[in-house]
Amino acid sequence: MPEPRRSGVDMPMAERPIPFDTRQPVDFVVVGSGAAGGVLAKELSTAGFDVVVLEQGPYRRPGDFSHDELDVMFFGELTRHPSWSDPQTFRRTAAETAQVRAPSAGPPPALYARGVGGSSVHFSANYWRLRPLDFSERSLLGPIAGTGFADWPFSYEELEPYYSRVDWEIGVSGAPGPFDAPRSRPYPMPPLPVTSAGALLEKGAAALGLHAQPAPLAILSRPHNGRPPCLHCGFCMGFGCEVSAKSSTLATMIPLAEASGRCEIRPLSTVFRIETNARGRVSEVLYLDAAGAQQAQKARAVVLAANGGETPRLLLMSDSPQFPDGLANGSGLVGKYLMGNGHSLVHALFDDPVNSYKSVQATRIVHDFYASDPQRGFYGGGGLDARSFIQASPILFAETGLPPGTPRWGKAHKEALRHGFTRHMAVLSSTTSLALESNNITLDPVLKDAAGRPALRMTYRDHDDDLAMMGFLQDRAVEILEAAGAASVWREPVVPQDVHTHLLGTCRMGTDPFTSVVDPFHRSHEVPNLFICDGSSMVTSGRGQPTMTIQALAFRAAEHIAGFARRGEI
Repeated sequence: MPEPRRSGVDMPMAERPIPFDTRQPVDFVVVGSGAAGGVLAKELSTAGFDVVVLEQGPYRRPGDFSHDELDVMFFGELTRHPSWSDPQTFRRTAAETAQVRAPSAGPPPALYARGVGGSSVHFSANYWRLRPLDFSERSLLGPIAGTGFADWPFSYEELEPYYSRVDWEIGVSGAPGPFDAPRSRPYPMPPLPVTSAGALLEKGAAALGLHAQPAPLAILSRPHNGRPPCLHCGFCMGFGCEVSAKSSTLATMIPLAEASGRCEIRPLSTVFRIETNARGRVSEVLYLDAAGAQQAQKARAVVLAANGGETPRLLLMSDSPQFPDGLANGSGLVGKYLMGNGHSLVHALFDDPVNSYKSVQATRIVHDFYASDPQRGFYGGGGLDARSFIQASPILFAETGLPPGTPRWGKAHKEALRHGFTRHMAVLSSTTSLALESNNITLDPVLKDAAGRPALRMTYRDHDDDLAMMGFLQDRAVEILEAAGAASVWREPVVPQDVHTHLLGTCRMGTDPFTSVVDPFHRSHEVPNLFICDGSSMVTSGRGQPTMTIQALAFRAAEHIAGFARRGEI
């Protein structure tokens, strides 16, 4: 295999000190260091290419993570911009004027972590694979009027080897379930020990003839690749892992990328524009450093992996006379077809302690309702898992974890908290999300952030089928909890969602440049040295846990991108 071209003036690696010279082009600039960006940085640098990773958040070390509920869950220590205010706006339809949500009213509409490792640092680590049906549902079920429902440009079988790479290189614990897709390799680790909530889900599911199975998690159940297993601290959802048992790219991919000697991680670097040359090729990436000063890194190629919200925002901010509607947006679909997955929630209290706040979030899942069933009268499928949810931490439990009608003050309130915290569990449903062109990410025409960038504007309303599927799975969750012996059960209302942690579909893949933004190898149809690989690439939403698929896509994309570079095709 021929050696890849070295950066700049073809210096040997030992003579190319890191940090790289911003005025000499590196082989690749990767924007974002999360689930996809971390994989791409590792794969490209270990393949022999010089890589600069631009990450808007800080570079936190394991010892920097805390269990401070106020700072992390209320003040957004992992999610706020580290250097300046970066507001977002939201509206349900294009007929409305998008508004900024007050901090007291909840998180921003596009909720993601900022920092090296991205949202893989604070996620709950549910690692579901897509199934073969996910890649060809349009062919299996036919069109759905008014949607962008489409087949993927390749099959599950083509992606499967990369799913197995995620299992082994990222680190996934689990065991096969009765409905799982075929796999070429076993899990590298057994599942995490079942929690009380998982055991109760099993009990209720079995009573109804359903099939609970171990939840696949990107959390180590035993030592793997030099990292220690989970300590069962209970602070997985929304928090970073101080022992690196959670398989974030911060813990798994970034160290390998840096060890290659060819990758520079440049934190506190907020990209605001991608420049192109007279040939319409990307030539450099403009960003703001921690002090807000403008910097620029020259590059032979750029890989966008900034998430399904920030990636289209950046492309739309990179308009020019050559690309008047935004970079790589000749199809007009950059930012369109935003999918967020549907979720619904049921709470329960049991007579005896459950202690679901301990250990990982989910150890058992039910996938009996994964496939779409025409007899339901609407499209959709999904799964259920038993967990503590955000009520694992005491302040949020006090705010959101008590049944309706519970006294909110005084002795009775205190007694309810004392009794309920150890006896609470929830069942979360995760479902499909149909691609609608009216659901999108655009630039707010009025509001700007403190650095002068147009604010991210989200327009979103769940399709009626998605709402129906959320309700269907919520009904099943109630049945399971009642069959498990819950003393009381209550529901969160199923309403159109206005906060999304899964940001999918906004630069979708496809073979037709008029109906997609990137080709099946994540290469822009219009800009040959621009690649886009994150949740925005996905064509359909899957059933609610997309991170493993995003990483499988990144392993696959990196292999093809490296091949293009070796053959001189970039």
